[in-house]
Amino acid sequence: MAGIKRRLMIPLSTTLLIFVALVRESVAAVDGQGFIYTGFGGTDITVAGLAAVEPNGLLQLTNGMVQLKGQAFHPSRLRFHDPNSVNGTAVRSFSASFVFAIRSIAPGVSAHGLTFFVSPTNNLTSAFSNQFLGLFSKRNNGNASNHIFAVEFDTVQSNDLLDMNDNHVGIDVNGLVSIKASSAGYYDDANGTFYNLTLASFEAMHAWVDYDGINKEIAVTLAPLGLARPRRPLLKITYDLSPVLMDQSYVGFSSSTGILESRHYVLGWSFGMDRPAPAIDVTKLPKLPRLGPEPQSKLLVTVLPIATGILVLAIVSLAIVLRRRQLRYAELREDWEVEFGPQRFSFKDLFKATEGFKEKHLLGIGGFGRVYKGCSGSPRRRSR
Repeated sequence: MAGIKRRLMIPLSTTLLIFVALVRESVAAVDGQGFIYTGFGGTDITVAGLAAVEPNGLLQLTNGMVQLKGQAFHPSRLRFHDPNSVNGTAVRSFSASFVFAIRSIAPGVSAHGLTFFVSPTNNLTSAFSNQFLGLFSKRNNGNASNHIFAVEFDTVQSNDLLDMNDNHVGIDVNGLVSIKASSAGYYDDANGTFYNLTLASFEAMHAWVDYDGINKEIAVTLAPLGLARPRRPLLKITYDLSPVLMDQSYVGFSSSTGILESRHYVLGWSFGMDRPAPAIDVTKLPKLPRLGPEPQSKLLVTVLPIATGILVLAIVSLAIVLRRRQLRYAELREDWEVEFGPQRFSFKDLFKATEGFKEKHLLGIGGFGRVYKGCSGSPRRRSR
């Protein structure tokens, strides 16, 4: 009996180990100092509004419905204040790394964008959609009591928020009038050339947000997915976040749509406190939805045109054969013959009656040619 129990326990233990390994594929190094998500399947990520986790682990903040919003939060609050600092209120260094994508009705056309944020609350139900990006409202935008730090990836130019264009990245404190902004892009490490990036390009991008608690510097870096992190950040500014951030705060993403159908995705996310954000293995990230119809198999693409050509050729050949056969038996019959002429047999009838003008039906040969005997219709009906 004990042997049977041991044999049953081995597969069960193996199953549990496999399950734990799969979970850790999505969430690893979850502790008070940071975390990493390589996809969001099987995690306890908190979502609100339109946000949802797709079956393949993709975090979708908005699903294409217009003038709505979605948010997602790491489920537990993090400690941002350094207890060893003067008054214990200085904000610690932190770093975030994430992969996102924006898709709309056409590349470069989208509404409205997404943000990465640090907030004292995970209840943003009062936030507006459209230009407020699911993070603020008309009532609280710009209020110091918000205690929110954010980085916006904005695809619509809102003049009331002093946006520079419809494709920019901005650093925000307590509101969406950015303290510093730049057109989306990155600097090449080799020669320092600036390359523009279209946020709503349908392609995934990698972003890094860093705060240096010692030097009080905020840096934001952007690059196409797969490109190594550029050494020069897109944005950099000296700004002390100590008066802004509460000690215990949530980190997360918000997004909103306007009058255009748009979808905002987060594929992976990592965060580090007092250390760099853990590197994201991009090969393990969930795939974005396919654009366009399902591609046909190579076999079908090759065989179908050939089969169609053969079928068309067969139909044309059959039509030619039938036409030739029809012409072979065709015969001109004048109008006067119908009313006054004797009964006339078609060549087809004569051909059949004489079995193809066989010699056994030949009666003789005269001045007008050969004369045959034939049977037409029934043995009693003869034609000469």
